[in-house]
Amino acid sequence: MGRIYRSKDRLASDEQVHSQVTGMKLKPSHIFIAGVVIAVVGWFVIRGVFFAEKAQAEPPKKDEIQAVQAVLSPDVVRANLVTIRGRTEGTRSVQVRAETAGLVAATPTREGAFVQRGQILCRLDVDARQAAVDQAQATVHSEELQYKAAQELKARGFRSETQVLAAKAELDGARAQLAQARIVLDQVNIRAPFAGVFDNRDAEIGSYLSPGQPCGTVVELQPILIVGDVSETEAGRLRVGASATAKLSGGQIVRGVVRFVSQQADEQTRTYRVEVVVPNPGAAIRAGLSAELQVEAGQVDAHLVPVTAIVLDSSGRQGVRYVQGADRVAFAPVQVIEETANGVWVSGLSGPTKVITVGQSYVSEGERVRVTLR
Repeated sequence: MGRIYRSKDRLASDEQVHSQVTGMKLKPSHIFIAGVVIAVVGWFVIRGVFFAEKAQAEPPKKDEIQAVQAVLSPDVVRANLVTIRGRTEGTRSVQVRAETAGLVAATPTREGAFVQRGQILCRLDVDARQAAVDQAQATVHSEELQYKAAQELKARGFRSETQVLAAKAELDGARAQLAQARIVLDQVNIRAPFAGVFDNRDAEIGSYLSPGQPCGTVVELQPILIVGDVSETEAGRLRVGASATAKLSGGQIVRGVVRFVSQQADEQTRTYRVEVVVPNPGAAIRAGLSAELQVEAGQVDAHLVPVTAIVLDSSGRQGVRYVQGADRVAFAPVQVIEETANGVWVSGLSGPTKVITVGQSYVSEGERVRVTLR
């Protein structure tokens, strides 16, 4: 019975201790310190894992020579082309104006029609102009009779030489008046000054035209011009008579020659106007079409290189990197002459050249490389 009481006493003592422990409360400062310790330990663990993985992903660099691929590009003599963005224009465009006053009596030519030189575009009312011609003709006939009579009387001795000359002068004056009256009469017909297209009519039947007012506009399209603007550097390379090729907006290819290169720059754009004349039978090419011109500007040694081989150096110059003696990298600035489906033709290289086509962006001038020719 005594042992039973001791066990009960021990059980009671254990319960008291457990109650004291569970009844304890952690202070806020203890919680903060524990959090800081956990964070620091966690950072060191994560840092060790990250750098271990990075070390595995990036093996230590080896002192190896950079490998590149290159293509051997021979030099070829090609035409040096200047590319110009341009447009088509009529060779001439003139507003045809009235030379005399009057009402428009007829407009025999429709807009957009092809016209020949001298074709009537507008006709004014004749008014009294025909009567003036008739009167001048009558005066000429009268003066002719008087001049003939004076000659006959002179032969009989009844007229002097001076009187005959005076009669001749009167006849000449009458004839001049007739010619003037006929010119005035013909001025009622407003005619095309050259062959072309009657592009726009400004006067209708019943309109009154004073001298200088327009009947319409005639544009000469045969031949046609392709015009563009170039910089001062390109203008210095172009010559009158040089061959040119143009691709129109519709895909049509036409050929012509340079007929004009401006000697004075435009004050606003500081560019120079270039005109290329192109045959245009039947006026098939309209004015105002966009065109891409390529004008020959002599010959140049050129190399064909891939477009991807073109890089920029530290100064921002456009060029290619190539392999020279001792497998060292060099840089050469180039100028693009022509773009093709197989690559770009450039100038600036000399002789057959090993142009780097793969790895050119990861090497620098003077660096030794291991070259594989394609």
